[in-house]
Amino acid sequence: MKKTALTVKKTFSDVIFLKKVIQVALPIAMQGLLNSIVNLVDNLMIGNLGETSIAAVGLANKVFFVFSLLVFGVCSGSGVLSAQFWGKGDLKNMRRTLGMALTIVVSCSLLFVIPSITNPHIVMRIFTESETTIAEGGRYLKIAALTYPLIAISNAYAATLRAANRVKAPMYVSLVTIMINVCLNYTLIFGHFGFEAMGVAGAATATLTARTFEAVALVTIVYVTKSPAACRLSELFGFDFKFTRLFMVTAVPVIANEFMWGLGTTIYSLVYGRMGDGAVAAVTIATTITDLLIVFFQGTSNACAVILGNELGADNLERAESYAKKFVVLQLLASVVIAIFMVLVSPYFIGLFAISKQVMTDVRLCIIMFALFMPIKMYNYVNIVGILRSGGDTKYCLFLDCFGVWAIGIPLAFIGGLWLQLPIWVVFALVMFEEFFKMILGIRRYKKKIWLRNLTF
Repeated sequence: MKKTALTVKKTFSDVIFLKKVIQVALPIAMQGLLNSIVNLVDNLMIGNLGETSIAAVGLANKVFFVFSLLVFGVCSGSGVLSAQFWGKGDLKNMRRTLGMALTIVVSCSLLFVIPSITNPHIVMRIFTESETTIAEGGRYLKIAALTYPLIAISNAYAATLRAANRVKAPMYVSLVTIMINVCLNYTLIFGHFGFEAMGVAGAATATLTARTFEAVALVTIVYVTKSPAACRLSELFGFDFKFTRLFMVTAVPVIANEFMWGLGTTIYSLVYGRMGDGAVAAVTIATTITDLLIVFFQGTSNACAVILGNELGADNLERAESYAKKFVVLQLLASVVIAIFMVLVSPYFIGLFAISKQVMTDVRLCIIMFALFMPIKMYNYVNIVGILRSGGDTKYCLFLDCFGVWAIGIPLAFIGGLWLQLPIWVVFALVMFEEFFKMILGIRRYKKKIWLRNLTF
């Protein structure tokens, strides 16, 4: 207990550390908060169209969810290398890393775009058997899928900027993007200012327009300001064997990690979809609200990866280890505070949705279950995304996430949701139980210090 108190005291007395966290984490968290706010506004607007529309858009966005995790995996893996190359002062290989990331994410985006445009109803049928939900979701997905290549480009550049501690530009671009999205949602979903009411198709069109602006604006800022990511094509794609091998060894497990984890969580949606539109709506709304309140942890975890990566690349191993402990303290303390806050304020958010009393009750109970597991889940987040990945221990991260989802979460979802036919909030809690096992294994790996290494050459 005394040792823990001393660690907490050291964390909050280290001004240099706290300043770095604020400079890197705050803009990332703000960007995440803005994205969560627009998701909330989207769902509020779509919620006025009924529970079927909420369920349709929620399930259609599961395709984007899997794709976004793939993009996140590529950008996280490339971000690990970029942060270490930046810490070493190796701009040449940092730009090569950006080029490799762009090549992979844009190519992969096409694998999601083509089936979503050509056969949206078949894609929707993976998640639900409701014909009305399939029809609504197909209308949304066919347009929304066009945003995937744009999102891929934006994320690749944003990851490189974060690795170089240039985090404000992506945040400002996101702010304007979200304002465009919200305004167009209001205009196109309901048919204001002389436009025809398009329903869910209007929401997709608004997203496409906003994401187009985001990609163009971010790349323009990169080159106008001559940031570290501004480079010639030859600098982006001049790969050699040594670099390619390092990228693959470091990034491929992260890519596989996010994709397999995303695929697994999408199977959760398959279970929810067969429990009815009410269950899907409850989980969609609960997730929207929880996402709004956990952006701080996403910011600190990504900041952890950047800051530790910079220190490891500069061979400051002792400082990196010290910072890792302090990030864990911050994450755990904040998770307890925000979990309590989440439970207290969630009824006010739930009341904004046009849903039945039963769905409201289910949303409330899902949020309480999330809050109970929150400290464990947020520790896993900073440990896996921030600490272990910063030093390239990505294969074990792959094992942790895949073990949690595929060996524990998915079996419990099928048993609880389809076999025992338990209420949605109970199934939601069963799915969260995977975090407990990931925490135990993650702590053991963290203490072995395998992650504490310089990856650069």
